[in-house]
Amino acid sequence: MENKGSDEVEKLKTKFLSVWHNVKYSWALKLKTSFSRNSPVLLLGKCYHFKAEDDDSPTEACYEPAEEDFVMGNVEAFRKDFTSRVWLTYREEIPPLPGSTLTSDCGWGCMLRAGQMMLAQALILHFLGRDWTWSKALALQPLDTETWTTTAAKRLVASLESSLQGSPGPSDHESPPVHQAQASASAEEADEHLKEMYHRTLVSWFGDSPSAQLGLHRLVRLGLTMGKQAGDWYGPAVVAHILKKAVEEAMDPSLAGITAYVSQDCTVYSADVIDSHMAPRPGQASPERSDAPPSPQNNQPVPASTLSDSRAVIILIPVRLGGEKTNPDYFNFAKSILSLEYCIGIIGGKPKQACYFVGFQDDSLIYMDPHYCQSFVDVSTSDFPLQSYHCPSPKKMPFSKMDPSCTIGFYSRSVQDYERIRHELSKVLQPSAKEKYPAFTFVQGHGRDYDLSASLTPEKREWPFIRDPRRTVTTTGDFVLL
Repeated sequence: MENKGSDEVEKLKTKFLSVWHNVKYSWALKLKTSFSRNSPVLLLGKCYHFKAEDDDSPTEACYEPAEEDFVMGNVEAFRKDFTSRVWLTYREEIPPLPGSTLTSDCGWGCMLRAGQMMLAQALILHFLGRDWTWSKALALQPLDTETWTTTAAKRLVASLESSLQGSPGPSDHESPPVHQAQASASAEEADEHLKEMYHRTLVSWFGDSPSAQLGLHRLVRLGLTMGKQAGDWYGPAVVAHILKKAVEEAMDPSLAGITAYVSQDCTVYSADVIDSHMAPRPGQASPERSDAPPSPQNNQPVPASTLSDSRAVIILIPVRLGGEKTNPDYFNFAKSILSLEYCIGIIGGKPKQACYFVGFQDDSLIYMDPHYCQSFVDVSTSDFPLQSYHCPSPKKMPFSKMDPSCTIGFYSRSVQDYERIRHELSKVLQPSAKEKYPAFTFVQGHGRDYDLSASLTPEKREWPFIRDPRRTVTTTGDFVLL
């Protein structure tokens, strides 16, 4: 009886904690993000200028879609590009997560959501190309304080009542009107329809259900094998390894032409990356077996799965840009990384508060924030709403506030592409007068050739930043020099 009573108390505590998180992270404040009209804005390799040639107005502009002067310069193009990125946030009323009774990731799942966003960007590059933008991006309205906080208040009352009554609370999700795809005679409309199919399929892979290929449930299940449970804090390095396993184990044929690689101890071993490009999946005769739909036309890149001898590789590099605080000397490095079109962003953020960095202006980073609680969306339906998977409101953070621990991502389409990436990044990684040594390095050969983890258990070999105790280590300032 005591065990039964304690279980009921634990369930009630879980419900109340979920209610609190749902209210806390549903309270969206409608704040304007200031952008300078005199400085370029970089967004995942794309450069935008907000000042028109004949504009003599003040140097500061606020990012607010409703304002008339928002269409100056490239601002509208930036807005469309930013909003087209896939936005993954906290969700409530989802099926219970593996190994727990939790039905929401509010308060702890932000790094997993940031990792999902970075992975989604890699898949956009793979299937749609960097130039793709969502046709409905400009029609998406900014988050409205009154609307969302009223919803949050109603949710609080309903959830509290259901907790006391032991019945599930109502969902505020409303099914959108059925949207039938119209047959298109023109090649342009047919191409747009094909891109939208890619878009919708891609988002569905990140749905919050156990069957979703790259959804939260799958990531939490993989985290269990690394000693992490639902409700735990996930760091950027752990998430990198979880994403790698999720991509490798994905069963959808469309994902057979892409895999992931995680660097070891801030070192990218070229032979390992090339092997990842060439080697077929276990049980797959060759990369040609992928059943991915045909690639969009109009100069969109062909998915690597359609190439005869290659598959694409998502390169994830956990790094630490300083000691307890981020070293400001690395900001130019971060700028250079985010200026590359094959960069898929950086996951990191503030201590215990993760976000997804996608660009910068001056000395501030532009990011997408997962700390917003939204209702569960059933992505198994053919016409599920896409609006909640795109964010119309960018945020900025001074580089000085960024946590030094982060994971950088790149997308490499083929072996030839990797060689170009390695060559270009090697120039970016050249230490400057201020930087003591590069954030990460490229090394020829395989990681096993260097035997860095021979003395470690198989589990610990998966973790980055583990130094071989047999090697001499000297400390200089915020860094460890090998």
